[in-house]
Amino acid sequence: MSRTNPWKTLHSRMIYQNSWIAVREDAVIRPDGAEGIYGVVEARPAIGILALTPEEGVYLVGQYRYPTNHYSWEIIEGGGDPAEDALQTARRELEEEAGLLAASWNELGGEVHLSNCFSAEVARFFIATDLSSTTAKPDGTEVLDVRCVPFQHCLDMVHRGEITDAMSIIALLRLDYLARTTGWPAR
Repeated sequence: MSRTNPWKTLHSRMIYQNSWIAVREDAVIRPDGAEGIYGVVEARPAIGILALTPEEGVYLVGQYRYPTNHYSWEIIEGGGDPAEDALQTARRELEEEAGLLAASWNELGGEVHLSNCFSAEVARFFIATDLSSTTAKPDGTEVLDVRCVPFQHCLDMVHRGEITDAMSIIALLRLDYLARTTGWPAR
């Protein structure tokens, strides 16, 4: 099977744009040769941070998520300017949301496309260790509850459906795989 792009874009137009997302509509020739339209949501690059303690604690952030009308427990997350270095975005989000600084950083796996059927949003993940406290600076749109939760309890929350955020699930399961296959971080 060919891995080349079977779609042809005729033209694009921006339908909607705000500080967080943009929605564009592309006029296309579909793989079957018919003309059509395709709506694409564009978003700033997403960053997820697993802030880990030496005792295998993971910092989670609880917050109300307006789009889902749901209170959500998540890893520390945020979006960055496409021109901003991903690690710099991670450092900023860790400080803003959790009031933490990290002396050690490791990337956790490669890029993830969060919902590639209608969105071009890409996420990257980092592990932050050697943590120290500072003053949190949440955005005006955030009312956050920050807690340090044992890693195994976080996994249990994923499997019980208590953590429903895709980025959090991906990061926690990647860390679990890393721990089981390489022993890092030490368990």
